Amino acid sequence: MLRIYAALIALGIIWGSNFIFMKWATELVSPTQTVLLRVLFGFLPLALVAWRTGVLTRRQLRHLPHFAVMSVLATTFYYYGFVAGTARLPSSIAGLLSGSIPMFTFICAFLFLREDRPTPRMTVGMVLGFVGIVLSARPWQGAAGADVLGVLWMLAGTLSLGMSFVYAQRFLLPLKLPSLALATWQTGLALLTLVVLTDVDGMAAIATDMHALLGTVIGLGMLGTGGAFFIYYLIIERLGSVRASVATYIAPVVAVIIGAAVGESITAGLLLALGLILGGVVLIQTGKRTTTPGREREGAAT
Repeated sequence: MLRIYAALIALGIIWGSNFIFMKWATELVSPTQTVLLRVLFGFLPLALVAWRTGVLTRRQLRHLPHFAVMSVLATTFYYYGFVAGTARLPSSIAGLLSGSIPMFTFICAFLFLREDRPTPRMTVGMVLGFVGIVLSARPWQGAAGADVLGVLWMLAGTLSLGMSFVYAQRFLLPLKLPSLALATWQTGLALLTLVVLTDVDGMAAIATDMHALLGTVIGLGMLGTGGAFFIYYLIIERLGSVRASVATYIAPVVAVIIGAAVGESITAGLLLALGLILGGVVLIQTGKRTTTPGREREGAAT
């Protein structure tokens, strides 16, 4: 069990470190090229393990439209939103904003699944979270505040991922397919889309900086995409989805620490925003109405 919790911490660190790697990469290549490289080197280990374990079958091709939708919501657009946002923001602020993922997931679930109405505690959590987002963006400071377009791209990425959870629950979970198969189809189709849409001219510039190259190939690709899938599904299997979600609390903290280590300005306002967002997420996740045992098991599977 100790190894599982160590894996949980490792996952939070991997996710939190992704933002500095995205920052380094986008200083040399475009956001789209960064996403292409990330998905490419994330897909390779997934495809290798999926092939060795035999989880991919021809019968799964009938679900290709669902895989295609997930490839956009949970990979292509989600990654692009985060990369485009990080390119315009300090990595610490980008990582902080990623902590709002559970908020947008709940909003999408409420709007499209109509399963749970917000409780007073969840409502307070939503308010605190959005106050934290506004505080991190500091729109009242004008040009001195965070780049508004960067913040919007980050929020677009979190919204896309939130929608993907709802879509997966509605259309993919009932299929009872192996998680590794879903991840491989998803990233594979995303890779095909990116190969068609990405202008690769100048992408070789990433090789001029060894930190950016290794950060993109290993940090964003092999670990941040391929490795993160393996760890995340392992943790869900052993600990359940509620405990696995702890990794989403670790990542923003790691991003802020790394941002401070590389010389980014970490103000009291930024720390307060981090506390508000994480506090809001805690209230949202702990404020759900009591469910029946059968419903709890269904939620854990989700």
